Amino acid sequence: MQEMSISSWLKDAAKQLKNVGIPSARLDAELILSHTLRKPRTYLHAHLDEQLDPRRKDIADARLSLRTERTPLAYITGHKEFYGRQFSVSPSVLIPRPESEAMISWLLELTASEIETKRLVDIGAGSGCLGVTAKLERALLDVTLIDIDQKALTVAQKNADTLGASVHVRRDNLLDGQGFQIDYVLANLPYVDPNWDDTSPELRHEPTHALYAEEHGLKLIRQLIPQLARWLSPHGVALLESDPTQHQSIATFAREHGMISLEPRDYIIGLKKNTA
Repeated sequence: MQEMSISSWLKDAAKQLKNVGIPSARLDAELILSHTLRKPRTYLHAHLDEQLDPRRKDIADARLSLRTERTPLAYITGHKEFYGRQFSVSPSVLIPRPESEAMISWLLELTASEIETKRLVDIGAGSGCLGVTAKLERALLDVTLIDIDQKALTVAQKNADTLGASVHVRRDNLLDGQGFQIDYVLANLPYVDPNWDDTSPELRHEPTHALYAEEHGLKLIRQLIPQLARWLSPHGVALLESDPTQHQSIATFAREHGMISLEPRDYIIGLKKNTA
């Protein structure tokens, strides 16, 4: 078998990825190989002439093949960074996205002066990135992770254990089984309209039930809002992720159910009870 250097493999891999329309071709090639060799990318840069072990090359080739089929890189490596921490992911959960970090930043502002325990529920928790991060950033929060999918909850529990976050995990459909008032809600529910035609090829590999919703992407959000009106504490706040084009519809629907909306921030809209 002909040997191949790190440099040659990276050049060939980047070319293959570029040919299938991946804009970050060189970066993805480096991440695949560094993950396979269990070395940082800086190691690759310093050892470009080093010959690849045939077994490692085969593994890297197999992972490259997955990426050329537009399998998300996070599913290939098994992890994704979120708010400065590495979260395990699998095809059972959505891949954490930078847009969702705005929800954490907003929550930290809301809880900056809290001196007593408050209850927070992460609805549609998936990997647990939101609820686990909230607990790690605000230790006083009593956090519950909710998801309808047990496989997702298994991933979320693993992340909580690995990162040292003490949280509760509950399988439920939204807040159907809720029995106490909540001070804060984080919810990244499915909000992609099945009719949108500008989605990326990578979405084909993520769980459809966690991405798409009927009623122009708003079905589950509309189911949740009446529950928020019931279970959110008088001064509580719910932060929901959705497409900015949906925010006005959400705000209108919320008003019809006794809630008011806060000024949206990027993909995040805040809701609270109308106590006036």
